[in-house]
Parts: sequence; structure tokens; C-alpha cells
Amino acid sequence: MTQRTLFITGGAGYVGAMLADQFHDRPEIKEIICLDKNEMPDLLKGKSKIFWITANTSDDTWQEVVRAKQPDTVINTAWQIREMYGKKELQWKWNVIGSRKVFDFAFSTPSVKKLIHFSTASGYGAEPTNTLEHLFKEEETLRENIYLYGIEKIAAEKELEVAYAKAKSSGNVPQVFVVRPAALTGPRGRYMFRRFGLQSVLRKGLPIIPIANDIWCRQFIHEDDVCDIVDLLTFKDLKGQYEVFNITPNSIVLAHDMAEVMKKKTFRITPFIVRCAFFILWHLSRGKIPTSKGGWRFYSYPIVMDGRKLTNMYGYKYQYESRPALENKTGRYAKYIPESEK
Repeated sequence: MTQRTLFITGGAGYVGAMLADQFHDRPEIKEIICLDKNEMPDLLKGKSKIFWITANTSDDTWQEVVRAKQPDTVINTAWQIREMYGKKELQWKWNVIGSRKVFDFAFSTPSVKKLIHFSTASGYGAEPTNTLEHLFKEEETLRENIYLYGIEKIAAEKELEVAYAKAKSSGNVPQVFVVRPAALTGPRGRYMFRRFGLQSVLRKGLPIIPIANDIWCRQFIHEDDVCDIVDLLTFKDLKGQYEVFNITPNSIVLAHDMAEVMKKKTFRITPFIVRCAFFILWHLSRGKIPTSKGGWRFYSYPIVMDGRKLTNMYGYKYQYESRPALENKTGRYAKYIPESEK
């Protein structure tokens, strides 16, 4: 059996730690190198195959240490998702420049055979012209130009395209997979990992859920599906050299259905009111409430992706549709759900 060494950036994050945890006990895994600017999470403590590096991807302190361990797969999940108030330049350095350094590392390290990069559905842009009937496909232009999270993710994808083209012209390059997930959910995300996103706001922050648009919705992908997709991309011999995948079941959860799942009432407002509320809360809280510029549109207009390419190319079948992913208390981390929530 060929021994494998993985390099996972963002090892303390929701996805990175989960991947390291689930891949750790595979017999072919020799070592998992995890890098994060934060300390090792409790989920990974005591796992003998984890080699931890405390650093930012934008640093120049980790490359030679990782290269010496000869990883064959790089999984880039590191990202500062919440916009930092008044620190756009620092955030750009961490996210975009940091991603560039991960790509440069992957393309300049002979042992690396695969690179998996996490992008986002946000890149398609939450526009008022979006409909429930139009499903965004991977080849469509990424349009977001206001919401910093989406802007930076688009910039990182462009950095990857440039780095790949440059490397390809000079010799062999790793197989590249870009994944654009829908909103992640599951027991780990809801009960183990501290988050302040849509689900936290709707479940805990608001007694009544405001609805700005009859067609506003979200797609949800269960965390188990995310891990299984990355497992497929990492450990299987697959066709393709540079592939981009929307990872989402082809189903949606409308706002009133989210309210039903969370056992809450709703009331109607307008997108203009959402925009004003986001502006006021962002500046009054100095960014502590994640309502940054452009974010209001993602609470007003839908983005519906077509997730069938992954199934068509590699035969992957999603375990959960969007509503069961949001609603069901099942999965590999179900044992961590508090008794009071079961």
C-alpha cells in the first residue's frame, strides 16, 4: 500500500480540521501536515499522524518545512471568512496572497500530485436578476464585485489559473480541483464549531425571521458530503487535469422553509431595509456583527448552483438534499449534539 502525506491549510477551521480528523485513521495515511494561524483544535489533539504548524499561509516560514515532508496532496481550506473591520489590506494579504503562496508551493514541489482548493458559491453574485430557474454552472463568469468574501475568492481562483498556466508551460503540474460549495451544515457546524453565519443568526440571533424576497433561498450541503467529495478527489485516480465543481445537491430551501425547520415565525421586509440594517449594524458594531458591504444581497436574492457535474464525471451521489442537510441531526458528528438538542 502506497503511503500518503497530506498538507491541509486552515487546519483549525471548520472544514480543515474535519478533513484531518476523518482522514487520520486511513491505513494509507503516513502523515497529515496541518497549517493554521490558530492553535490546534481539540478535535485533532492526541492524533499521532498530525504534524502541526502554527503559521499564516501568507508567511514564508512554512514552505521548506512542509516541502521536506514530501506531501503528495495539498488541500487549501485556509480563509479569513468574516471581513475584519478596517483591515482590508491585511485580509487581502491573508486570503489572496496566502492562497498564491500555497499555489506556488504546490506547483514548485515535485512530490505534489494533487491540489484541491476551496472556493465559494458567492462568486456567482447575489443579483436581483437571479431566478430559481437559472442554475449557475461552473463555466459561467464569476460576477461578484461588492462583497469582499466573494471578491477575494474570485481573485484567488484567478491566481490559481495564472499559476497553473505558468507551471504547465514549464513541465508537469499537479492535478487541480476547485470546489465551490453551497452553505455547509451538519452537527459539527451547528454544535461543535463556533460560527456566526446565517444559521447561527437564524437559529439563535433572531426570534422572528425576516424575509426580503419570496424567492430568496439557500442550498445546503451536509458536512459528510463535503468530506466524502474531498475523499474522492484525494484518494481516487480520476480523469481531468484542471476541474471546477459546484458541490451542492440540486435542491433549495426557501426562506419560509428555513423558518419552518427552525420553528420560527416570519415577517416581510424589503431588500432596501436589509441593506440599511446591514450598514448600520456593520458600523455600530465595528464589524463584530458580520454585516459587511454587499452582504445584504445574499440575504435578499438567490444563488442556485447546478451540482451535477461532479455526479456526471465521477458518479458521486449526495447523501443529503438541501433541506435534510439543514434539518436532520444525523452524520458522523451526531454524537456531539447536546442531549437538550436531540
